[in-house]
Amino acid sequence: MAIFSSKLLRHEFCMEELRNIGAEVVNVEGVMFYVKYKLDELNIEYLYHLYPDNTYLLERIKPYSLNIGEFLKEEDVVEIIKIDIDQFKNAKKSTNFNDFVSIDKTLAKIVRYFEDLYLYYNIDKEDIDLLEAETYHLKDVIMQIKERSKRVYHKKEPDSFNE
Repeated sequence: MAIFSSKLLRHEFCMEELRNIGAEVVNVEGVMFYVKYKLDELNIEYLYHLYPDNTYLLERIKPYSLNIGEFLKEEDVVEIIKIDIDQFKNAKKSTNFNDFVSIDKTLAKIVRYFEDLYLYYNIDKEDIDLLEAETYHLKDVIMQIKERSKRVYHKKEPDSFNE
């Protein structure tokens, strides 16, 4: 006779929810899950990890890398993945979609360049100040564009603009 814990049953329910929206789910050793969704020619892929304290870390790995966040319940991870896919379906309607993805990939590379810069080089204070000013300038430009642009997705509030 098999004994099922409520956690295992919830996990199986979550896997089924993802499969129901057309995602492929690969279980890696029971602590990491790879979720793949195909939207036309666009691959959207996620990894989520189960930590020893029973929390989850969710990352989007395609079409560009993004640490989405930590969650207390697997059901929350699944819900965020479903919303994220819905947002991509909506964003893909934009004639600028490919440009946005390209810019996001470049920004991800810049984060890596910055990390390599400070891990491998001794940077002068003037250069640190320059990088900081440019970073604040880019943030300001993004906020200005947000203010003058029409919002097109309303099912969820943006996570970053309230930080």
